Amino acid sequence: MKEGENGKGIRSRWYPTTLQRRMLDIARIRNRIRFVEGDGLAYIERKLQRKNVAFFIDPPYTVAGRRLYTHSDIDHERLFRLAKRLGGEFLMTYDDSPEIRRLVIDSRLDCETILMKNTHNTKMLELLIARNLACLRHPDTSQPIFRELFAQTNSDLLDSPL
Repeated sequence: MKEGENGKGIRSRWYPTTLQRRMLDIARIRNRIRFVEGDGLAYIERKLQRKNVAFFIDPPYTVAGRRLYTHSDIDHERLFRLAKRLGGEFLMTYDDSPEIRRLVIDSRLDCETILMKNTHNTKMLELLIARNLACLRHPDTSQPIFRELFAQTNSDLLDSPL
C-alpha cells in the first residue's frame, strides 16, 4: 500500500476494533498461513495441482488500484485462467466492473455481488468470485463454522456499519 486514502495508511480502511480482532484471529492460525513476496501469478501457477492449498486472491482493483498501489498492473485474464485451473479452493474479490464481469462469465466461475463501504463512506459493490458460492446463498447454519462466521459478521456490522 502506498499511503492509503488521504495519507491515512492502514487507518484508511479499517476500524481499530475490527482490525485488532482480525489480527488476533490470524495470530491463532499463523502456522497455517503463508505470505509469499513476489509474483503472485507465478506462485499460483506453481501450485495449480495442489488440492490441499486454498487461495484468497485479492488483486488490485482495475481502476482504483493504479491510484492506491505501486504494483497494480496485472494480467487479469491470466489470473482468471489460472484460478479456473486451481486444484484447491479459492475465493477472489474484485471491483464490480464490466471487464471483470466478462472474465467471470468467460471463465464460467460463480460470482456474488456484495455491498462494501469505501473510505469516503460511499456504498459500493464488490464481487466475490469462486467456483461455487452456493454456501453463501443457502448456508447450512447448523455447521459450527457458519455460526462463528455469522457471529463475526454481525459483530463487524456493529463495528463498521454500512
